[in-house]
Amino acid sequence: MKEARTGLAVRASSGTAEADGEVTRTRLIAHVRHWSLTHARQHGQPMGRGATDFSWGNPLSVVGGGWYKAAVKETLEFADLLRLMDERSTAFRAAVGAAPSLDVRVPTCPEWTLFDLVQHLGEGRHRWAATVAAGPADAPPTMSAPAPPREREALLAWFAASTGELLDALREAGPDRGCWTWWGPSQSPQTTGAVARHQLQQVAVHTYDAQVAVGAPQPLPDEVALDGVDEFLTTCVANTAAWPHQPAVIDYHAAEGRSWRLWFSADGARTARLATPAAGEGPEVAYVSVRGTAHELVMFCYGRIAMDSLQLDGDRRVLDQLIAWEPEA
Repeated sequence: MKEARTGLAVRASSGTAEADGEVTRTRLIAHVRHWSLTHARQHGQPMGRGATDFSWGNPLSVVGGGWYKAAVKETLEFADLLRLMDERSTAFRAAVGAAPSLDVRVPTCPEWTLFDLVQHLGEGRHRWAATVAAGPADAPPTMSAPAPPREREALLAWFAASTGELLDALREAGPDRGCWTWWGPSQSPQTTGAVARHQLQQVAVHTYDAQVAVGAPQPLPDEVALDGVDEFLTTCVANTAAWPHQPAVIDYHAAEGRSWRLWFSADGARTARLATPAAGEGPEVAYVSVRGTAHELVMFCYGRIAMDSLQLDGDRRVLDQLIAWEPEA
């Protein structure tokens, strides 16, 4: 998707290759700065522990059986992911169908028209359907998506078919089957269930983009937005590349009652749900908290709204460092 601009460390949302896993993590985060994330995260370089011992509340110190893994298990059921993906796809088609023209510009994806947005999302559904169908693999299958038609009714039918293709592939595979993904070093598994979870967010954020383009933006449904914050942090931010700054903690608090924490250290970045909002860390750790609705947090992550749209407490330079971070560089 076109993620970027400002936000967590945006990494997973727009961009022509993003949904297809054809962009590196570095470009993803560059999209936080500019406009598009995309993925094809490669394995992070091996890292040793840094001079600062950050193990005292750091989930990285218990990788493998860590409490943080249990903390992020609460996600939407697979059937709900597919249902919501279908619902968001219907809302996306409705927004495109309401536009006066497919040449309408998409403000949240400045270089794109609505046609470009439909093409990007439809091609992504097609490619991920093939990736899911291929099963466990070291690389995505080589293929090309059918060319999208230029006429609106035919284009929307083409998009609906690509969505149906992805949903069918996911239903056939079930949630636990392995498949290629670009997020190997993250906290998200390389499974079809994780693909469904991420692709729900892809279509959800791009539906918002289409709604903005036609002047009728709607907040994401609560269940989509709450899962979206968690999915973004575990898939697009968590990684094994060394954090090049002072150890840091970022807390995200959704008005709906959920909170998440990110830890950054020489061992990388890890995240976990917080049972209750927690206090900041000691003076040796840079700390900032971010508050907003779940919808606002997701839009911040994907660069759709600016940092100043949210309530920030603490050292906001940590967010600037996260936005500028290029772990593969």
